[in-house]
Amino acid sequence: MADEAVFFAAYDAVLRQWPVEVRSVDVPSPYGSTRVQICGPEGGAPIVLLPGGGATSVVWFATVGALARAHRVYAVDLMGDIGRSVHDGAPLRGAGDLVAWLDTLFDKLDLDGAHLCGHSYGAWIALNYALHAPHRLGRLALLDPANCFAGMSARYLMHGLPMLLKPTVQRVRAFHRWETGRTPEDPVWRAFLDSTATARRSKVVAMRRPSAQQLRACTVPALVLLAEHSRVHDVPRVAAAARRLLPEASVVTLPDASHHSIPTERPAELNRLLSEFLT
Repeated sequence: MADEAVFFAAYDAVLRQWPVEVRSVDVPSPYGSTRVQICGPEGGAPIVLLPGGGATSVVWFATVGALARAHRVYAVDLMGDIGRSVHDGAPLRGAGDLVAWLDTLFDKLDLDGAHLCGHSYGAWIALNYALHAPHRLGRLALLDPANCFAGMSARYLMHGLPMLLKPTVQRVRAFHRWETGRTPEDPVWRAFLDSTATARRSKVVAMRRPSAQQLRACTVPALVLLAEHSRVHDVPRVAAAARRLLPEASVVTLPDASHHSIPTERPAELNRLLSEFLT
């Protein structure tokens, strides 16, 4: 319980850094309650933000200010992952359950027509949702999407395995430094990352890559934004596959970015690209 209190205190500290007024709500679903951070003008075009695994909704602190100028922002704690969403209902067995969970969220919050933006594991969920319910979405932004267009690097998986099997503060820090090449700049975010070593998750779903046939059938206007120095995958290979499988998508490489530096570090160019694409 003490470890959980440390994690939630660190979570709340990051949320207090958001540059806009935030309303936190818990949305019921058959899978449990989903914590959503809501901000931005009520009449703004809605955008749903799905974080990477282990990052929670608070990770968008450096991006939400730019998005909330024109959009009603809904930042979500992923079901089954760490955060304030509570997975105490139906089991999560695969992508089908995650898209059903998002369907409920869209129903409860009246989000038909919303843009959907996800990073990493959140991008994989977002892509699966776009394939499942394209009629419910405006635009789709995928930030260094993991296992969507090409496989993940074996080296990345091997580096991450010890942290997943037996997380410690030292392993979390070492893994982040290995992938990004630097220590996070923001001290409050650093404290949050440390706290995730003892946070509890119920189920992160195995990420099965969509088939080429499924991807070619995607009708949602998409931006695929890749991190130049990502160690999750071979970036040129992913870019080529995304252009081949989503020929109408805009595929852009974000310079001087790594997988785990998005969206918290040096966000100006990311924010510009997202804002231009969504408006």
